[in-house]
Amino acid sequence: MFKINEDYLKLPGSYLFSNIAKKVAAFQEQNPKKQIIRLGIGDVTQPLAPAIIESLHRSVDEMGHAETFHGYAPDLGYEFLRSVMAKEDYQSRGCEIRADEIFISDGAKCDSGNIQEIFAKNNRIAVCDPVYPVYVDTNVMAGRTGIYDPDSQTWSDVIYMPCTEENGFAPSLPDQVPDIIYLCFPNNPTGATISREALQEWVDYANRNGSVIIYDAAYEAYISEEGVPHTIYECQGARTCAIELRSFSKNAGFTGVRLGATVIPKELKCGDTTLHSLWARRHGTKYNGAPYIVQRAGEAVYSPEGKEQLKKQVAYYMNNASVIETGLREAGYQVSGGVNAPYIWLKTPQGMTSWEFFDFLLEKANVVGTPGSGFGPSGEGYFRLTAFGSYQNTVEAIKRIRQA
Repeated sequence: MFKINEDYLKLPGSYLFSNIAKKVAAFQEQNPKKQIIRLGIGDVTQPLAPAIIESLHRSVDEMGHAETFHGYAPDLGYEFLRSVMAKEDYQSRGCEIRADEIFISDGAKCDSGNIQEIFAKNNRIAVCDPVYPVYVDTNVMAGRTGIYDPDSQTWSDVIYMPCTEENGFAPSLPDQVPDIIYLCFPNNPTGATISREALQEWVDYANRNGSVIIYDAAYEAYISEEGVPHTIYECQGARTCAIELRSFSKNAGFTGVRLGATVIPKELKCGDTTLHSLWARRHGTKYNGAPYIVQRAGEAVYSPEGKEQLKKQVAYYMNNASVIETGLREAGYQVSGGVNAPYIWLKTPQGMTSWEFFDFLLEKANVVGTPGSGFGPSGEGYFRLTAFGSYQNTVEAIKRIRQA
């Protein structure tokens, strides 16, 4: 008789955002006339930029002619996209990343979940707490996290690095040495960042201890302050210890188009084996590549027109973040984030739990956010709001929250 992967059964409940969707659907069914404003899931709302649309149209037309038709993409992705990414995202910042070290995919979420496949099961992982749930959940599925304690909401074999008000929501170097370290800056969910000097400490720590850093840079386009690194490869020695995940979802609105990339320098090794070769083998075996038309759309992100248009789009969302941050602060909430990231992290009022505040906002203000406890035990007592809604909805949501 066939058997299942019983590690899946260890997962407590559904994925965080599936739980939210179910609760909101139930509320809407009972209150069909209520207009709900959703500031929970980090999904964009602005249309694709004109330069991207034009590129999509051109490449679709190419697919209709035999001489310009494209089938399977190359294993690493098309050279035209990898080259422009290497130049614009890395070499322009003085980082030594080459086109053949970039793997094009259909999104950073998939890559952040799949990357753990190239590591042994007995590797110990360290995560920020709170953290994007995919990092932990996919390691649970792989049987790497040990036993779950429902009281503490922690896994026995996971090293948690608390990100609290006291440390500015940025983790300290762990006392126990992990094999794999997950870092995300600007951070999801807290919106926090760290300085280049602080990130250099992590790189030095990883190289010293033989650890690998999986660095999620999905929100780098929202960085507005000087001294905040846009890539981990701005740090000396990162090529021998770091993998970086890139996304087109938040900087270019590709949540429904799907495009991302993983960067693995060829110097990153376990003994004599390069992680680049392992990921290349996995990529070639399990993945057929992002569509040609989507990769052409990604190329347009780096065109002069695309850069200008997307700069305005990022500014639109960050204006929303300012509206949320200012409105909540004026209403007496304790808030952070919203400066280098499109997320606002707020302390729940009157001792409410994260889920109690979720229910309160849904029922009293008809606004949906994300309970902090869904991101880890240190997220309890906090709540995340996203700036990815429309400006009109954002203003209305803050008005409702202030009146609730």
